[in-house]
Amino acid sequence: MKTIQTEQLTRAEQCIWSAARTLERVRFAHHFRGGEAGPVVSALRAFQNLDGGFGHAIEPDFRGPVSQPLGTDFALRVLRALGTPAPDLLEGSLRYVRAITAADGGIPNVLPSVSDYPRAPWWQPVESSPGCLLPTAGIVGLLYAAGVNDPWLDSASKFCWKGIDALGERALRSRERLPRLQVAYEARSALTFLDNTPERARAERAAEALGQALHKAELLVAQPDANAEAGQPLEFAAEPTSLARRWFDDDAFARHLDAWLDAQAADGGWDVPWLIWTPITGLEWRGIMTLERLLTLRAWGRCP
Repeated sequence: MKTIQTEQLTRAEQCIWSAARTLERVRFAHHFRGGEAGPVVSALRAFQNLDGGFGHAIEPDFRGPVSQPLGTDFALRVLRALGTPAPDLLEGSLRYVRAITAADGGIPNVLPSVSDYPRAPWWQPVESSPGCLLPTAGIVGLLYAAGVNDPWLDSASKFCWKGIDALGERALRSRERLPRLQVAYEARSALTFLDNTPERARAERAAEALGQALHKAELLVAQPDANAEAGQPLEFAAEPTSLARRWFDDDAFARHLDAWLDAQAADGGWDVPWLIWTPITGLEWRGIMTLERLLTLRAWGRCP
């Protein structure tokens, strides 16, 4: 079984120190070098706005300072990996998502305020800003994982269950590339919800049905493909405890883990498969990708 060797981890560290943001630097120091959690929380606070949401390009594809839902999703994922309580960050996040919840009970994917700032071409607001599984399901699941208990979670969960029930049918209907990618990204967000909702029996049934639909729609990538933007096993099951673990056999996960190890570049980093629309996002995403690859490899026993 291939594993990260000391020399490979050292190269990854050099890549992060050479080009990554402060947030990814202190995260690496905490997760792999015994650093304290405090600097990670402090770095996150620099991205949080007075409304409780997160902006300032915490999600690199939106360059503006204002809060966006995907910024909150990004921040909560950092906290989830950290495993350290940060009550003020969670309180602000909950206050923000309550304020932006759409009439259908979900959180919009993109708010109109993006129009004032540079952003990736796929960051486009939708008229009336309806709720979307991405990022609603992810945010709800991450708040559950953090131990948050609030009535908002009950109503947002109803939106998630309804959206997940419909997602399988959407997957089967999808034929064009962009709608198919959207379904894949929403499914990944849905898994975060299903892995953390307290309704465990219902989550297991929903995950099984969703996995079957995604397989039937050929949205899951069983063989390693460096050009695949979404649908790979480890993107759904970043940890072996995920319900998406049941969507693939052991050999599929082993092949993808080996492929990730082989894909490490000479400078120690990992590249991203999606469009880099402006140079700075390439550097920032590469630092994020390198750290996330290492965390997933460690969760699967491939990195010391």
